Amino acid sequence: MAKVLVCVAWPYANGLIHVGHVTGSILPADIFARFNRLVGNDTVMVSGSDMHGAPITVSADKEGVSPEVVANRNHEANAKALAELGFDFDLFTSTHTRNHQETAQAMFLKLLEKGHLEKRSTPQFHCPRCKRFLPDRYVEGTCPHCGCTHARGDQCDSCGMDLNAEQLVGARCQLCGGVPELKETEHYFLKLSHFTDEIGRYVEANKHWRPHVRAFTVNILKEGLADRAITRDLSWGVPVPVPGFEGKRIYVWFEAVIGYLSATKEGAAMEGVPGAWKRYWEDPECRSYYFLGKDNIVFHTIIWPAILLGHGGLNLPYDVTANQFMNLGGQKFSKSMGVSIDLQSLLGKFKPDILRYYLSANMPETKDSEFSWEDFGQRVNNELVATYGNFLHRALSFTYKNFGKVPEKGELDDRDREALRRVDEAGKEVSAALAACEFRRALKGVMDLAQFGNQYFDSVAPWSLVGADKARCGTVLHVSLLISKALAVMAWPFMPFSSESVWTQLCMDSTIKETGWKALSLPLNEGRELPRPTPQFAKVEAPSGNDFQKYAALNLKVGKVLDVQQHPNADKLYLMTIDIGRPITIVSGLKEFYTADELRTKTLVIVTNLEPATLRGVKSEGMLLAAEAEGKLALLTPERDLPAGTQVSSGLEPGQKLLSFKEFQKLEMKAGSLESLAPPVLDIGGRKVPCVVEKGDAGKRYPVFLAGEKAMVITAADGTKIVFDREIAAGAKIR
Repeated sequence: MAKVLVCVAWPYANGLIHVGHVTGSILPADIFARFNRLVGNDTVMVSGSDMHGAPITVSADKEGVSPEVVANRNHEANAKALAELGFDFDLFTSTHTRNHQETAQAMFLKLLEKGHLEKRSTPQFHCPRCKRFLPDRYVEGTCPHCGCTHARGDQCDSCGMDLNAEQLVGARCQLCGGVPELKETEHYFLKLSHFTDEIGRYVEANKHWRPHVRAFTVNILKEGLADRAITRDLSWGVPVPVPGFEGKRIYVWFEAVIGYLSATKEGAAMEGVPGAWKRYWEDPECRSYYFLGKDNIVFHTIIWPAILLGHGGLNLPYDVTANQFMNLGGQKFSKSMGVSIDLQSLLGKFKPDILRYYLSANMPETKDSEFSWEDFGQRVNNELVATYGNFLHRALSFTYKNFGKVPEKGELDDRDREALRRVDEAGKEVSAALAACEFRRALKGVMDLAQFGNQYFDSVAPWSLVGADKARCGTVLHVSLLISKALAVMAWPFMPFSSESVWTQLCMDSTIKETGWKALSLPLNEGRELPRPTPQFAKVEAPSGNDFQKYAALNLKVGKVLDVQQHPNADKLYLMTIDIGRPITIVSGLKEFYTADELRTKTLVIVTNLEPATLRGVKSEGMLLAAEAEGKLALLTPERDLPAGTQVSSGLEPGQKLLSFKEFQKLEMKAGSLESLAPPVLDIGGRKVPCVVEKGDAGKRYPVFLAGEKAMVITAADGTKIVFDREIAAGAKIR
């Protein structure tokens, strides 16, 4: 019995887990762990929420709450969603536990003791407007490698390159948009240069890694390993266990990977065997597999191995099975960039195994894949329902109807023997693919067998035998049920819920999970009475498109006007100071529509993530939204008073990427008049358009997002509707 440690990349607890997380790292890890348990390997799978990353503090700052509130809320919601999708972690914990803190601090002190950490004075970005040092994730700018304009100070998500914030071109503070300054501060550095040769030999020895993982790692090594700061001027995270550093924290990229070790220790302690973790970390026979997205490769093939080498006596990763990205509309799934379909919303509409099937079939193992609702509907209906589910239900329902029990296996003919040979071949093929972490190949093996099952069923035509030769009919149905059993076992790592249901309908003893992979060779229980079969899957009606997702690119907030002044260089422009949770300056052309005194009392809706524009010598940091028609203009405002900075999102996750004005112009927003609520319909300049709105006042004008022939009423995060401060015609364009 082999020992296998399955380590799953820790999702940030700054929001809800999305399908990009699932298909990128969590689902492949679960499939692999389930398979290893079936074949009898001593397997442990661990992960949890990364509670201390800068995205959590960014989210907390925006909400005006503590990071702990945001992290705990999202950790609980995500843990629940993952359990509902059937992910079978031995432990899904978090980095905000005493156990993790002690493990991370012990690792820090061990590396310090062995001379692998060095204290240095180093420049770090400091925002004079925010009056704080900025973690790398709080700094954005242009990537020096690929030119991406929204690279972060720790990494560019576009090209995957590891960065230091000072490398960014045109660095800006993510919080206020201002220009940060480099100031000296004291920090500890991990001397990665100590491990160049050892890591080089380690990478060279692991030729079984996926080609893109090896290639990326080799390129990083060729550039040379630079020492890297592992502490930061933060108040949220694991405290640095060194006198004089009380106000600093261990940097998240260093302590998060230690979570694999701390989680294994925590799980062993919970089982009442505190030392059991050593079986997976100190026994050289144990193989550890790490599942992650390609943007995390460097942390798992270079930095984590360096930490482990520096500590000594702990196993290095055996395999780093990094997936490529699953994209949505050509963009990488990203909570921080507002490109997201969260897991909770999907679980409210579709059965877990349907989601597991589609995300497995579309898994980005060696190249990026694309999530689309059209593809989702086609794959589920044409593959899962029409091929896999169809065969299972045909075999079970025909047997139940005509025999009511598991029929005897009589004398086999050549077609029957060929069918059983195909079952044996499929078992070997699927097993080999799963062991090699080739999950799409494994799933194809399952689906090929299901397709063969349908062909076999058609060729033996049990409906023509049931009256003429019932014994022969019983034999072909027995073979069909053996194919069904094999499908249930081989599909179990992918679709555990439906597989166990089929196993029960076949009247097999125990469960697939308890029986293991040997269930493939077990005989059926002849003569057992069959329960009435139920179909495992039904056709789905997937949404016609990700209708309003493009509006997630916007970051809209409630803004309160603080002051209005005449533009010094333009007679028709105002300079407006607006509080959106912080003061910003907006240049507006409202002078012909509003007096300065009228505007000073306004609460408005502000686009906060447009690229800043300089208008007549003054930088404008945002844009207010207004509708214009027939020479009239009306400003967008909340239906009731809301605090400055309140998110206006209509349930979408707000984008953080800076939008060009050209990108903004592609979004269609208009004024619509609510005609009815049952069903909800808007009149948009004579067009009758179905809309997304829970309640409202008939005849009232509302600003809406438009997507084809559908509309969504714009609301604040708490559901408060956005309205107009003046009468405006239905169909008026919002700009």
